[in-house]
Amino acid sequence: MGKLLIVGTVAFDAIETPFGKTDKILGGAATYIGLAASQFDVDSAIISIVGDDLPQEYLDLLTDRGIDISALEIVKGGKTFFWSGKYHNDLNSRDTLATELNTLEDFNPVVPEDYSDADVVMLGNLHPMVQLSVINQMKKRPKLIILDTMNFWMDNALKDLMEVINHIDVLTINDEEARQLTGEYSLVKAAQKIFTMGPKYVVIKKGEHGALLFNEDQIFFAPALPLEEVFDPTGAGDTFAGGFSGYLAASDDSSFENMKKAIIHGSNLASFSVEKFGAERMIHLERKEIRERLHQFKKLTQFDIELQ
Repeated sequence: MGKLLIVGTVAFDAIETPFGKTDKILGGAATYIGLAASQFDVDSAIISIVGDDLPQEYLDLLTDRGIDISALEIVKGGKTFFWSGKYHNDLNSRDTLATELNTLEDFNPVVPEDYSDADVVMLGNLHPMVQLSVINQMKKRPKLIILDTMNFWMDNALKDLMEVINHIDVLTINDEEARQLTGEYSLVKAAQKIFTMGPKYVVIKKGEHGALLFNEDQIFFAPALPLEEVFDPTGAGDTFAGGFSGYLAASDDSSFENMKKAIIHGSNLASFSVEKFGAERMIHLERKEIRERLHQFKKLTQFDIELQ
């Protein structure tokens, strides 16, 4: 069983989409990553920080999935990170209504001894210096360090972000962020430029249009499954990251061919995440459903053609 160390937020979200709105519900990058990764045979732990306002049932939910939360710091009298957003009709763009860092403002991650030799480290979206701190605490170089980031850090902490990017193996960002980071419109050229920054692999997410995987001169594209209903895309990217990293940790194989499979598993799980608000769909997801949808993915992408 591979070891996966997850770094990110466990948070409250309040979400509004054209299909409804929620009060404060469970969210956060580490939550989605952990729930997705728990679908694989992997020994995982979350490093995060919350206030004592986070209900015990949310903590129990994570431990019930076999996720180690001994490195989830609970600040007495503290408040948990909170984000509120409203999505536009196309669900691809959104307005942030509120961001309250709360306990996250003073977050100093501590890698638990049992996971200081983790095979895969999944660095969820956080300040680059927090991500780098985790890398520096590892006893040995993980087989894979995967980094997720966003345009906020490109705007506000670019120097720090470039430093952490130099220490990782896989960078996962969306197409808009890839263009901003590199100044290249072509995603192929953008990936090539990112290789010069340190990573060996680049995953560029294109939302409802799938994801691209780059490694040197190799490219793989995975479509997103066309869905009848999309309620909330908030956790889709983190769920993708959880499926991607969880599969790689469980399979102990970081070849390009296996990463292609990891992309499919990540895309498959992300397709469930958007079907309900927050983490609700991932909480009640069954492995039988996952297998059935994987077959749909296979049908969607396989074809026979005679080439002369």
